[in-house]
Amino acid sequence: MAQQTLDPVTFEVLKNSFISAVDQMGEQVLRTCYSFVIYNRDFSNALHDAEGNCIAQGNQDIAVHVGTLHYTCKAVIEAFRGKMKEGDVYAINDPYAGGTHFSDVRLVRPIFHEGRVIAFSQANGHWSDVGGSVPGSFDVMAREMFREGLRITPVRLFENNVLIDDVATLIAQNSRDPASIIGDMQAQAEATAVCQRDILRLVEKYGVETVEAGFAEVQDYVERAVRTRLAALPDGEWATQDFIDRDPAGSEGLIPIKIRMTIKGDKAYYDFAGSHDVIASIYNSAEGATFSAVAAGMKTFFPDLPLNSGFYRAFEITAPEGSIVDAKWPVAVTGFLMPFEKIMNSIFEMWSDIMPERAIACAFNLEYLLAGGQDARLAGKPLFMFYDWLPGGWGGRNGKDGSNCTTACFGTGLQTQPVEGQERANPIRTTEFQIMRDSPGPGKWRGGAGVRKTSILLDADKAVLSYICDRERAVVWGIKGGLPSMPHGLHMVRAGKTHEDWLGSVFSDLPMKTGDVFSRPTAGGGGYGDPLERDPAAVLEDVIDDYVSVERAAKDYGVVIRAIDPEILAYEIDAAETKKAREAIRAARKDWAEADPEVVAADYRAGKIDRLDAVRRFAVILDWESGEVLPKSTAQFREMFRLRTVEGWA
Repeated sequence: MAQQTLDPVTFEVLKNSFISAVDQMGEQVLRTCYSFVIYNRDFSNALHDAEGNCIAQGNQDIAVHVGTLHYTCKAVIEAFRGKMKEGDVYAINDPYAGGTHFSDVRLVRPIFHEGRVIAFSQANGHWSDVGGSVPGSFDVMAREMFREGLRITPVRLFENNVLIDDVATLIAQNSRDPASIIGDMQAQAEATAVCQRDILRLVEKYGVETVEAGFAEVQDYVERAVRTRLAALPDGEWATQDFIDRDPAGSEGLIPIKIRMTIKGDKAYYDFAGSHDVIASIYNSAEGATFSAVAAGMKTFFPDLPLNSGFYRAFEITAPEGSIVDAKWPVAVTGFLMPFEKIMNSIFEMWSDIMPERAIACAFNLEYLLAGGQDARLAGKPLFMFYDWLPGGWGGRNGKDGSNCTTACFGTGLQTQPVEGQERANPIRTTEFQIMRDSPGPGKWRGGAGVRKTSILLDADKAVLSYICDRERAVVWGIKGGLPSMPHGLHMVRAGKTHEDWLGSVFSDLPMKTGDVFSRPTAGGGGYGDPLERDPAAVLEDVIDDYVSVERAAKDYGVVIRAIDPEILAYEIDAAETKKAREAIRAARKDWAEADPEVVAADYRAGKIDRLDAVRRFAVILDWESGEVLPKSTAQFREMFRLRTVEGWA
């Protein structure tokens, strides 16, 4: 770190001005973008110095892009070093050059002052389709990137502030929604110009030397603050693991992502040794996305600090090449968000031991539902692209319940899409969208609640459905004695039928017909602490609020509640029966967690127990459609259930 030269007042003004310039980029994107996805805040922006290091990100930029934007800026610099001109804007979406996935397209503008590049502004937006084999560009079964969509290595997209039509058309025509993509290009390019104007105004006011000193010193400030806090912590090692549900081309069994964190002096080190090799789906992460997950997870425990490259200097990552967390070209990586969130939650768990006052259990897993085809409601049957995600529950915390119906830790800046806008643009009607009863993971402090959304396909031709999700088997977990949430998965009732089919959490390109109804829940967060220590009055309030059913209040919390008049939410606790129930659960629950999985499966198939019983009482993972035991998945799940839950019971 260089010697500080700015006085404290100028430093603070510049630090906040840089963040404000990035926030203004976000406002520009929000108001001028064409894609409904970007309008719901699936975007982020950044300001970089002349070497591509991140100076500032915005206050609402989503977590998934943390730590990747400086990589893509550096890739552009490397590709066009010595060839840049004022008025140029470059495009890149390459996950193998530090990006996330092909849908996240970044536009990078060099900011010149008197013929010299002094900074870069970057606007990143998730385009709803970039080609590939399925609408929305999420083909779960893709093993290589060639089925995922268009890979954009650094390319000049604007020259003299004018869109280069042939390049833009080439990119847009490889998408199912070219008109929106051209509009988003213009919106993102103009956002980079907004930042440029703000930076040049600062140069005019303070002088270029002062502004460039500010670029360096805000990074040094964050680095110094993080290192100081790390140095105040005891040196040590912490380790954990989380899982992807499966490898579609492999045998049954959860796919481990292992992390060992070491704090030594004023620096943290993250080692992913032992993590699984890449798998035969899009659920792999390239190096940049893994770095981003570590940065976002760790930054959660330093919420008061601004984010820039100074933060990144305070930790290092080691990952086995060719593993699920360090995939190389041409391995498919569009579903990187699945390992991303496992990494984030693992870091939450390790840092919860270091900073127990901020402890938090596992959050639900982000899911994407994509439907596409021809909209038969309209003349000419134009293509439609329905791209949806849902909120869910965050983990219970030390002293507080988890957040209900919140966007995923993957991207807390995301907004839940309004169904009115979705219905106007797509032949899909939402018939149900509500909080999911019994989704919160039980604990002394319960997880937040998830939701359930049900939709019906209206007049459409050649429609297909894809579902990008996880945690059907590696169920959202609790810590310090807390219990898991519930398995993810999608149900469908075909037009004219009454039987509900369980389709699970991993499929792509499923043909649909008008009248098909599809429904999926999102899990709640995992519980924190022993649920038998939860105040019975708090359980009663959860029943009144319809977060918890009377049945699960007794099964999970040992709180026996009598319904006096449910119509007016009149319930009461039976104190004597509650005492008996809690004593019975306390005496039996360790044996439940070691019960014969085949006996549990037989009871499930016979309807004696349900999915929540299988997961929360017996820690058994089944094929939720057939009811057959998944032996390896169960053994892996039980190992972590013992460490996170059973060992937390007094």
